[in-house]
Amino acid sequence: MSNEQEVVATIGKDGIARMVSAFYRRVKSDDLIGPMYPDDDWEGSEERLREFLWFRLAQDPTYILKRGHPRLRMRHGPFRIDIAARDRWVSLMSAAMEETGVSGPVREWLETFFFQIADFMRNQAEMPQSDA
Repeated sequence: MSNEQEVVATIGKDGIARMVSAFYRRVKSDDLIGPMYPDDDWEGSEERLREFLWFRLAQDPTYILKRGHPRLRMRHGPFRIDIAARDRWVSLMSAAMEETGVSGPVREWLETFFFQIADFMRNQAEMPQSDA
């Protein structure tokens, strides 16, 4: 069984939906990530993430049929995504997993998966800070 299949078998579509809802409850009040989302389309944002995750994990075609290729970097290009934004997004998703009971190997795999996606979205070059 692949990692994606294990996620699907363990938490299923309903679990993904609960996790995404818990994530967006946090995003709405977050001072760094929240402003990146349109105030008048929270439901749409939530639906798109749910459908993207179900596409990626279960190969469900709904996301592709509605939106086409994910083109994640292009779609997120207008937003300043730096290390702080990446880390906040991952932290909010981690808290959502905690709230919804995602645990064990599935959580470990999802944490890596979410970090990789969030890191891929970064569009701000940042120089390491020196200790001098």
